[in-house]
Amino acid sequence: MVIETLNLTKLYDGKPGCRDICLSVSEGQVFGFLGPNGAGKSTVVKTLIGLLRPTDGQGTVLGRPLGDKEARRKIGYLPENFRFQEWLSGRELLEFHGAMYGLERRYLKERIPAVLEMVGLLGREKGRIRSYSKGMQQRLGIASALLPDPEIIFLDEPTSALDPIGRKEIREIIKNLRSESKTVFLNSHLLSEVEMTCDHVAFIKDGIILDQGRLSNFTGGKQVVSLRYTGSPRIMESIRAVSQEVFSDNGLVKVTVASEDVLPVLASIVVRNGGNLYEMTTSGISLEDVFMDIMGETTDDYHCPTHLSRDAE
Repeated sequence: MVIETLNLTKLYDGKPGCRDICLSVSEGQVFGFLGPNGAGKSTVVKTLIGLLRPTDGQGTVLGRPLGDKEARRKIGYLPENFRFQEWLSGRELLEFHGAMYGLERRYLKERIPAVLEMVGLLGREKGRIRSYSKGMQQRLGIASALLPDPEIIFLDEPTSALDPIGRKEIREIIKNLRSESKTVFLNSHLLSEVEMTCDHVAFIKDGIILDQGRLSNFTGGKQVVSLRYTGSPRIMESIRAVSQEVFSDNGLVKVTVASEDVLPVLASIVVRNGGNLYEMTTSGISLEDVFMDIMGETTDDYHCPTHLSRDAE
């Protein structure tokens, strides 16, 4: 595993920033870490990369203990709300960061154009950072994180405050990193971005992970069906028998079913029981639906090992 933690905990003056964090992230994954503002996402990331020392628990990154210098050399990190020296050019900033990484000038001479090309800034590196758009600055930040050719890249809210074009550019960069077998740990509260980018996700609230697993296990296959019909109570009884969830409001029945294969069964139930079917529409389960459902769960009965089971389903 590229990242593995067991009951990782960070306290601030006795108050939890995160508690009993259990994560498993494999090589080449784009891992989405989801939660509302203040949920503890940045605390977990800073603990994983060695900027914070854990209060309790244990973990490894790239097979080495948290904070290990050898592992940190193979980590790229773009923090949230970063600020660059705006009087520098893009190239000067990368040269400065390369020196802080301890990278040789000969290496940087080839590596800087390569990362600029990766993020779509090749040819713009002579411009002053003050002239860069927010999207260009985000891409420059990712270029900086990629300078040492890291095996894992932590991106903390990389698309926050970007317009749709900027978000699309960042998504393409992340997809390209995945194609190179890089591991991306994406820390975000923008669910649509995660849904289009990530393979696996974990949900955190109040510093505690509520659930995690493959994204497809949360959203794949399930359908929400809206039905409008008239008929006997037997219809509703039969619908409940083939559905996972049923909700009725003002004559409209909404049901969640395991797959689209259940759709003709629902229509048949209404007709077979002498009812009239006036409307049947479907939509998939979105990550937003999953997020809102999970964030409503209580954390009182949380036990770390039991929340690692989605991949086994």
